[in-house]
Amino acid sequence: MRSYLTLLSFLAFVWGASYLFIKVAVDEIEPAPMMFVRLAIAAALLLPFLLWREGVRNGLDQLRAAARAGLVLGLVNAAVPFTLIAWGEKHIDSGVAAIANSTVPIFNALLVIRFLPSERLSAGRLVGVLVGFAGVAVLTGGNPEGGWWGVAGTMAVVLASLSYAVGSIYGQMRVRGTAGPVLATASMIGGALILLPFAVFQVPSEVPSWEASGSVLALAVGGTAVAQLVLFRMLRLHGSARVVLVTYLMPPIALFYGAVLLDESITTAAVAGLALILGGVAIGSGAVRLPRRAAVPQAP
Repeated sequence: MRSYLTLLSFLAFVWGASYLFIKVAVDEIEPAPMMFVRLAIAAALLLPFLLWREGVRNGLDQLRAAARAGLVLGLVNAAVPFTLIAWGEKHIDSGVAAIANSTVPIFNALLVIRFLPSERLSAGRLVGVLVGFAGVAVLTGGNPEGGWWGVAGTMAVVLASLSYAVGSIYGQMRVRGTAGPVLATASMIGGALILLPFAVFQVPSEVPSWEASGSVLALAVGGTAVAQLVLFRMLRLHGSARVVLVTYLMPPIALFYGAVLLDESITTAAVAGLALILGGVAIGSGAVRLPRRAAVPQAP
């Protein structure tokens, strides 16, 4: 349990800061090239680590065997959600993006019904899903800055949450037979290859500032390369349902970073949406259980 809490806290602080770095960089770098560089740097760091850990020949053989899984994870757990979140943060604050992204466990609770037939949609899980989506409605309808573009940015991050939920379940299924560092490396390579054609057409016309460049580097090293190793280790040890609970911790951390470092305002709609979404996550994941109605005794 101690190792779980340590790894969970690490991911929360690193990924909570990712929204800050994206917000700083997206003013100068378009989402596709930003995330391509993020994934390419992460892959360049993970590949030597994998080859050192497994040996060159064995490491390359494992990468070839995991090529299909790497492409799928690179798409649904990296290229698509990374780009959607970056695009969303062109129109919304980093803290709002973190709150919208906290819907991952809600989608996870729905998807396990399809991919894990033993799971069933209990009354508590259904209530949690409905409460969580009510939080999304409050968040998007609370007059976010940017008007309809703000609504579109928020919904883009919610769609990224759905993609993350798919990736977490698929990653849990694949990590049983493939080492975590192999999947992490393969997914970073796969995600970079998917984004390369889009990045070519959005290369910045000017060299980005040191703030934007440093933000992308921090995203690539801490928020991606190191975090991916921790993520797949947690998926192997604890499963996707417990890993996605990191979203409990990320929104408050991201709100703190945004308010202190970017002077972002914390609105009533953001707080209300956060409370509803996390309440829905708590109920849907089983962390908080609804009281059961006492059985009425039958007359003899």
